[in-house]
Amino acid sequence: MTAQELVAQAPGTIRLFVSFGLGGIFCLAVVEKFVPLFPSYILLMLLGLMAPDPLTLAFSIAAMTAGSVTGGFGWYTVGWMFGPQRVRRTVANYGGYILLRLSFYDGLTDSYRRNHFWVTLSGQIIPAVRIYMALPAGTLRLDPKTFLAATSLGCLIWNGSFLCLGYGLRYSGRDVVQTGFWVLITIIAAEGALLIAVRLRKRVTKG
Repeated sequence: MTAQELVAQAPGTIRLFVSFGLGGIFCLAVVEKFVPLFPSYILLMLLGLMAPDPLTLAFSIAAMTAGSVTGGFGWYTVGWMFGPQRVRRTVANYGGYILLRLSFYDGLTDSYRRNHFWVTLSGQIIPAVRIYMALPAGTLRLDPKTFLAATSLGCLIWNGSFLCLGYGLRYSGRDVVQTGFWVLITIIAAEGALLIAVRLRKRVTKG
């Protein structure tokens, strides 16, 4: 499938947001942080495919990053306001409705025992983690400046990479679906390798 064919078949919701320009892209990024209906890298590559020129691409990266940071800070604020016990109890009772298991949430919280900046930054470039990483950061009341700096950099890396990839595919003539498949395989492999590395490190530390 070519880039033009894929863009033509983009979901109506995405086309609606994009029709409002940079403001629509900003809002789409905020919504994506709260309602992860599909993997963000698919959305980002699609937006990159829609960018007609480098300037639009650059502004799209800026708008998407600003929206992602705003959405992340929304989760952070929720965690800050309600505190660790109420948030954990809510996740235990209702987390399944937003694909947030209690064990997964506890793992995110536990990860903040290490360097706050690097944990936050790396969390923004791991698919399954980047949506909810800000929630435990808020419950633990991490320094807002550190959180915002790390989140901004992480979102810029994640959003910029896939938007640029989508933009590059627009003019490459390659099959977009096939390329997207291999991107998915690469992400899963990298995520698996990272998970194994973390577990091995924990065993070494305990040993």
